Amino acid sequence: MGQNSHSPVLMAVWDLSVTVEDLGADAPPITVSVTSDLHIGGVILKLVEKSQVKRDWSDHALWWEQKQQWLLRTAWTLEKCGIQADAVLIFMAQHKSLRLGLPNGLTLRLRACFSGPVFRTVLGICKMLNIRRPEELSLLRPVEEKKRKKDKDLSEELHDLTEVPLTSVSRPCLYNGMPAHFADSLQTEKVYKMLSVSQPAPAPEAIAKLYRPASVVDKAHIHSRWLDSSRSLMQQGVQENDRLWLRFKYYCFHDLEPKYDVVRLTQMYEQARWAILLEDIDCTEEEMLLFGAIQYHINKLSLSEPQTMTSSPAMDDLDSALQGLEVKLDGAESSPQDMLENLTAPELNDYLKIFRPKRLTLKGYKQYWFKFKDASISYYKSKEESLGEPIQQINLKGCEAAPDVNVAGQKFCIKLLIPAPEGMNEVYLRCENEEQYSRWMAACRLASKGKSLADRLFQSEVQSILSFLAMQQTNPNTHTDDSMSINTHSLVSPRYSKKYKVKQLTPRILEAYQNVAQLSLTDALLRFLQIWQALPDFGISFVVVRFKGSRKDEVLGIAPNRLIRIDLGVGDVVKTWRYNNMRQWNVNWDIRQVAIEFDGNVNMAFSCVTADCKIVHEFIGGYIFMSTRSREQSDTLNEELFHKLTGGHEAL
Repeated sequence: MGQNSHSPVLMAVWDLSVTVEDLGADAPPITVSVTSDLHIGGVILKLVEKSQVKRDWSDHALWWEQKQQWLLRTAWTLEKCGIQADAVLIFMAQHKSLRLGLPNGLTLRLRACFSGPVFRTVLGICKMLNIRRPEELSLLRPVEEKKRKKDKDLSEELHDLTEVPLTSVSRPCLYNGMPAHFADSLQTEKVYKMLSVSQPAPAPEAIAKLYRPASVVDKAHIHSRWLDSSRSLMQQGVQENDRLWLRFKYYCFHDLEPKYDVVRLTQMYEQARWAILLEDIDCTEEEMLLFGAIQYHINKLSLSEPQTMTSSPAMDDLDSALQGLEVKLDGAESSPQDMLENLTAPELNDYLKIFRPKRLTLKGYKQYWFKFKDASISYYKSKEESLGEPIQQINLKGCEAAPDVNVAGQKFCIKLLIPAPEGMNEVYLRCENEEQYSRWMAACRLASKGKSLADRLFQSEVQSILSFLAMQQTNPNTHTDDSMSINTHSLVSPRYSKKYKVKQLTPRILEAYQNVAQLSLTDALLRFLQIWQALPDFGISFVVVRFKGSRKDEVLGIAPNRLIRIDLGVGDVVKTWRYNNMRQWNVNWDIRQVAIEFDGNVNMAFSCVTADCKIVHEFIGGYIFMSTRSREQSDTLNEELFHKLTGGHEAL
C-alpha cells in the first residue's frame, strides 16, 4: 500500500469493521471495504446499506473508541482523520437516554445529546424543561447517598420524558401555562406540574439519608464532580442511562421573569432550600426560623389550588428586588453623569461603636463619630472633631460585609473584612437600631462594589434590609393554634432539629410565619431567594488547592465576583481577590497550575488538589462570561465567547 496510497489512479482497498450498536450486543461487527480517500459520510452510507435495516439513521454517528472521540465531520476522509484498519469504531445514536436528578429531588429519564459539548447538551435539556438562562446550570456526577443494607429494594421513581421531543424554539408556546410539548399527554402534564410547583418535603428518615457535607473539604469534594463543559458526555465516560444531576452552577441569576420562569424559579428555590436544610450554607438561628416559615408558607400554597406565577405590584420591580442583592461585576467605566453624582454624593454621619478583635488596644466596643463618604468610613472622637483629621479612614472597596444580627436580642452589628496587603483585617461596627443598621449595612454593601451613596440602588437596598429584619421580629401576642402540627424536621436543618424539640420549634416557626403569611406564592419564592442571596456564604464553590510556595492544603472559594483564600485549620478568610482587578489568568496544563495576575503587580498561583484544573478555570471564565450578559440582547447567548473564556487548551 506504501507506493500507491498517494497515486491518484490506484487507492488500496482495505477492510474496516464497525460495530452497529442498534443490532444488539451479540451481533458481529459489519465489515465494509474502503479506501483512505473515502469520507466519513461515505463509510456511513456503506454501513447502512450493508446492515439492511430500514430506519431513520439521521441521529447516528461514528464513535472512535481508542481515541474517545466522535467523528462528526462527515466530509473528512479516513486519511485526514487518521483512521486505519485497526480502528475500533462504533456506529450509534448521538442522543441517548439519561437519568437526570433535579434540584427538587425528582429523577427524570430523558433523551440528551452525548456527542456535542456538555454546554450544548445542557442548553437542549433546559430548552425542553422550559428553563431560561441555561448557561447558569450544568451537570455533575451525583454524590452517593448513604446506603443501608435493608434499603436494597428501594428503586427510585423515574418520570419518563424520553418521548418528549427536544424543541428548537427558544421560547416555547404555552398552553394552559405549560409548553406545548408537555401538553400532549396526561402523564407529561403531571411531570410538568412537578417541575413547576414546589414538592412537599420528604420524611425526616429520607432527609437523614441524604449526603450532608460536614466540612469545607466535603463541599470541595462535591464541586470536584462538575462535568467539563467543553467536552461531550461520551468523552467523559458517561454511559446510556447513567445518572447525573442538573444544578445551578453559576450564582448570578440574570433577568428573572416569574411569568416565563416558573420552572427556573421553582428549581432555584429547591436548590436554595436543600442547601439550607443539608447545611451546605450556614445561617443564624433567626434566619433558619424565617426560612422554615417561608417554606411552610410555600408548601401550604403549593398544595392548594393550581398556582400561576404572577408578580404583585410590590414585586414588579423585580430587578431592584433581586438585583439589589445580586453582586454585579463592575467592569463598566464611569460616565460623566456618574462622576457628577459622586461629586454630590450624600454622606452618612452617626455615632457608632467599633471593635477590632486583632488590635490589643481596643478592648470591646468603643463609641466614635463616624462619617461615610465615597466608599470609605472615617471615624473621630466626637462630632465636634469631625472637621479635623480622622483617627482612621477605612477604604471599603473590595471588602466583605456580613450581618452579625440578633433581632430578638437587639444586636445589630456589621462584620467587615477589609483587604490588606497581608490578608484581611476584621472590624465590627455596632449600630443602635434597625434603621441605623439598614443604612450603614446598605452603604457598606454598595461601597464593597465601589459604589457611592448616590447610587440608585442605595434606597432599595436599605428597604430590602429593613423588610428582612421586620420578618425576623416575633410578635408573642399573635395567636397561633398550638394544635397545628407542622413537620418541623423538614423545615429546619438537622442541627436545629437536634437542638430543639418539635413543640419548641413549632410556635417559633409559626410566629415567624405571621410575617410572611400574606405573600403570594411568587413573592414567597422570591423572598426566600433574596434572603438566601444575602447570606454571607452565598454562591461560594470550594476547591482544595495548594498555593505556590505553601506546604499545606488550603481552600479556594470561588464566588460570583471574587476568589477567596480560606485557611483550613481555622476556616478563616485569609485574602480576597476581585475579578474586576484581574489582568489575566492562565493554566499550565502540564503541571496543573493556575496562575493569576491582578492590578498593582499582584500575582498568585496554585495547583488543584481535589478538582481538576479545568473546573477552576471554567468557574473563573464562566463568571466573567456571566458578567458580560446585558438586558438588551437578552435572548441571544454568545456560546463562542463562553467557550473562549472557559474552554482551556481544547478551545484555543
